[in-house]
Amino acid sequence: MIFYGPNTQWIDCAADWNHAVRILIVEDELQLRLAIVRYFRNLGHAVDECDSFRQARAAVEVYEHDVVVLDRRLPDGDTLSLLQDWRDRGLQFPVIFLTALDSIDDRVDGLSIGADDYLVKPFSMKELSARISAITRRKVDPIPNSVMVGDLEFDRAKREVKRDGVVIPLRPKEYTLLELLIGNMGQLVTKQRIIETCWDESGEPLSNVEEALIASLRRKLGKPSPIRTIRGGGYIFEECK
Repeated sequence: MIFYGPNTQWIDCAADWNHAVRILIVEDELQLRLAIVRYFRNLGHAVDECDSFRQARAAVEVYEHDVVVLDRRLPDGDTLSLLQDWRDRGLQFPVIFLTALDSIDDRVDGLSIGADDYLVKPFSMKELSARISAITRRKVDPIPNSVMVGDLEFDRAKREVKRDGVVIPLRPKEYTLLELLIGNMGQLVTKQRIIETCWDESGEPLSNVEEALIASLRRKLGKPSPIRTIRGGGYIFEECK
């Protein structure tokens, strides 16, 4: 088991995920924050990061996050009050406290305010990944682990895509895009939805980058393409006819 503490210089990226999410990391210890961010970006997730109350408040106003990983102690205070404010305002995104405060009272305080989970430092990066996966899986629109669309097979459990039995190697953003399209099969997926799902604040896309991503995915999936362009609107994923 690999543990991450303040002085650890490396991470392990072998966690098992089958759905892409958008995560906000609120942590003031720079090395730890960057390691967590890199870990989850390597798994294909969109990750935003901040280190203060002010930045955290702004981040939840700008983006819709699937989960927030929240350090208990920031330079500007105890984030129990920040979480209380969010819950008082009706913001119900899942929150996992990540902290060195490990007493029973500390955990009870966090959970009673409205946290969904509580992980004590030092921690296993795989355990954090598993907890985020479990929490966010509850709100993901159900997609079967294996989906067949004509001769295209999408296997979420293995993170594997095949067409006519041949494995198609996809980059993380291509996989995330395909998952989004299949999860909304037959429905319009807008360009803005693609941008919000596939990019985080560290890599804001250029004006036509989603078109390049669509083109790359189409090229790898081959012809006939299951992705139909709706001019001025977005894209629809459908079975080839």
